[in-house]
Amino acid sequence: MEKKLRLIAVALSGLVLLGLGGVTAVQLQKSKQTNAIIYSLQDTELDLATSFVFPIAKPLAPFSLTDQHGKTFTNTSLTDKWSLFFIGYTSCPDVCPTTMGKLTAAYPKLLENAELQVVFLSVDPQRDTQTKLLSYMNFFNPQFIAITGEHAQLFPLTRDLGFVYAMVGDGEDYQVDHSASMALISPDGNKVAIIKPRSSAPGKLPQISNQNLIADIQTIIANYKAAARS
Repeated sequence: MEKKLRLIAVALSGLVLLGLGGVTAVQLQKSKQTNAIIYSLQDTELDLATSFVFPIAKPLAPFSLTDQHGKTFTNTSLTDKWSLFFIGYTSCPDVCPTTMGKLTAAYPKLLENAELQVVFLSVDPQRDTQTKLLSYMNFFNPQFIAITGEHAQLFPLTRDLGFVYAMVGDGEDYQVDHSASMALISPDGNKVAIIKPRSSAPGKLPQISNQNLIADIQTIIANYKAAARS
């Protein structure tokens, strides 16, 4: 009788282990599939001219800023659309107006394949009031969004986006050194890619050409959509 009980116990243990093995195998398979989708969405082998795609999309930490209309702009403002971020300030003498002009010209093409919002992140809250940001956006493109906040709010977001900035000089005429790159955010609020300016020749100011910008973003978005469908 004891021998039979031992045999039954061994058989039951074997079934339990087999069942657990099956569950583990399913979990591993699901994990592999999820990882495959993640890596497929951020395919680093894409033929890109001026962009770097992250192997795994990076979520942005919670943030809350204010736009040029006085409305709160948070992570939820990024859902269901692509977002193209760049940082600067309205008193910027060169990079910012040049970038704004380029984006205004490129915007119709960027909207052809996906809903996309351009977000100007002002890192000069002392001078860039709501009224000034509204005027700046209206001059270039009223559809663009300008956001800002206190430095305590700006630093974490700029760091998350891969940007840096620093105040230079004293008095009212100080300047702000800042990154000239752009960050592309997916409709689920994750940082997908960085678009970096490149110099066309030694000694020339690095810039992002509209042709490369449009081609890269269209390629990244098309790859993202294809991976999401697979």
